[in-house]
Amino acid sequence: MTDYPIADYDDAYANGAHIAGAADFPPRWAAQAEAFRTELSQAGRARLDLSYGPAPSNHLDLFLPEGAPPKGLAVFVHGGYWKAFDKSYWSHLAAGPLAHGFAVAMPSYTLCPDNRISGIAREIAAAISLAAGEVEGPVRLTGHSAGGQLVTRMISGAPLLAGDVLERIAGVTSISGVHDLRPLQRTEMNQVLAVDAAEAQAESPVLLTPLAPVPVMAWVGADERPEFVRQNRALYEVWRGFPMPVEMHEEAGKHHFDVIDGLGDADHPLCRAFLGLQG
Repeated sequence: MTDYPIADYDDAYANGAHIAGAADFPPRWAAQAEAFRTELSQAGRARLDLSYGPAPSNHLDLFLPEGAPPKGLAVFVHGGYWKAFDKSYWSHLAAGPLAHGFAVAMPSYTLCPDNRISGIAREIAAAISLAAGEVEGPVRLTGHSAGGQLVTRMISGAPLLAGDVLERIAGVTSISGVHDLRPLQRTEMNQVLAVDAAEAQAESPVLLTPLAPVPVMAWVGADERPEFVRQNRALYEVWRGFPMPVEMHEEAGKHHFDVIDGLGDADHPLCRAFLGLQG
């Protein structure tokens, strides 16, 4: 349990140290994702490595639903504390939205320390814009951990998306998002992230004003580190003061590494909440 005020910021944000078998998750994700990409590529439903910018990591994968044209675009932005992973670990999570008829875009981005969090946000905006140009209809954004910060940043603060793209955002689901960057300045990983006071102020969604009344879901695992539960509640408590629909859910029995599994299941409440489906 994290006590407040926090005495050990590194432990407060350490997920793997508190999850049994944590080291087994990344290779499992990678294997599931590769098998999924292979299956959809063979079916002609995967457009891989579409370039959205000049940097080596500025590529996204676009997965297409079977049969009819997409109902809209779902975008998943991965986590890893802005310094780890890429799009190749998460492809299988597209299965849920695809089953409901949505196309799914998954971008990579330039990681810290070769980028700053503010720079990553601008890359994600470019990726969303590229994908939105490929798929008509409403756009729904979700992201996990660092990705939760990035997708909520898309609809708050200094505008990053063009107005015509922002108008198409139909919903944002932050999963275990880090919405206040200020505590990260006290962690050892900030030697890589290099978050300073100005960037924390400009890029922390809880310190920013939403740009549009977009429905937001703040989702977190009830068994996560207490600091992630607090960060999730913080977004909910601050943003529900604005004229926009904001909901919060703490999923029982889920920790930071398995809370995302529901995206890949078309019938799971997380997938349905992300897509704005009732029931």
